[in-house]
Amino acid sequence: MPPGEPALLPEALTAPTFAELFAGLPIAILVIDPDGLVRNANGECELLLNLSERAMRGLPLANVMTPPPRARDGEGRAVSAFDFDIGTERTGRLRVDYYETAIADRDGWRVIALHPSSGSRRVGQSAERGGRRAAIGAAAMLAHEIKNPLSGIRGAAQLLAGEGAGEELTSLITAEVDRIAALIDRMQDFTDNRPLSPQPANIYPLLNHARRVAQSGFARDISIEESFDPSLPPVLVDRDALLQVLINLMKNAAEALDDVKAPRILLSTAYRHGLAVDAGPGRPRRRLPIELCVIDNGPGAPADIADHLFNPFVSGKPEGQGLGLALVDKLVRDMGGVVQYSREGAPEMTVFRILLARAE
Repeated sequence: MPPGEPALLPEALTAPTFAELFAGLPIAILVIDPDGLVRNANGECELLLNLSERAMRGLPLANVMTPPPRARDGEGRAVSAFDFDIGTERTGRLRVDYYETAIADRDGWRVIALHPSSGSRRVGQSAERGGRRAAIGAAAMLAHEIKNPLSGIRGAAQLLAGEGAGEELTSLITAEVDRIAALIDRMQDFTDNRPLSPQPANIYPLLNHARRVAQSGFARDISIEESFDPSLPPVLVDRDALLQVLINLMKNAAEALDDVKAPRILLSTAYRHGLAVDAGPGRPRRRLPIELCVIDNGPGAPADIADHLFNPFVSGKPEGQGLGLALVDKLVRDMGGVVQYSREGAPEMTVFRILLARAE
């Protein structure tokens, strides 16, 4: 290379535009700038709103659709609204599930995802949801496409470090790439469709293992109690999957207890005779008599998202990605079971109830 000419950046370092990232997603996406103006809309959004991107670009969001009252609360938090009417004169009555979140490292910018409302959905239902399939497709696509340029960026940072470039900056680049890669790994866990192989197991060693992990880490200052049925028979589970489910639910409970005096987590098991769930049209009801609960004395989920906790990208925590409970639901369903959320007792406590099959 002739002296004085700038080094060419590897192709992997060329940052994709918003339009390139979102164009192929099977979800309606809008990108909004800090002034509240529409900057990008993908093809699915054009179809949903019956309006071209060219016509939307530069318009205030309120001229394109009716956003929920809680949108743009000024705190940069994620906003979710379910079965909400965003209709305008052009679209007519249009009810959608609305998700809004800030774009990392882009102050004031945000992304809005719109899913046509599919009616009421019960927490813990085992049937595949259209929204879930779309989100899995989006997560898989993003995970695949983003990892390649991340690898190039990390390699370039290491080359720069070897040539004596600023060590502090190259270390920062490497650390941030590794952080993003870890998040993508979580997305890929969620999109893993390899079948599980449930086997008969005694779940008490798994419960004990999960409790020890919690008490040695994220729940070290929380009282963890047990209420077990000692006569519980072997359960049909995948050991690794159930352990991951238990740890996820206990971590979720511990995070919900941050501001609670005398925080408590209760693990309970029971045998429910005659309990069965609908397995789908033309199929016999599936018997799930084994009950396993993770209970905490926290405040529970916000009322507006309580019926949607197991949907991907729904979270009641400002910093949450909304993948933890979606992964719990997926793993439990892959084991042939059901997971449910409820508020029970007096005083009320948060209950995550897992129903599993007995090993024959």
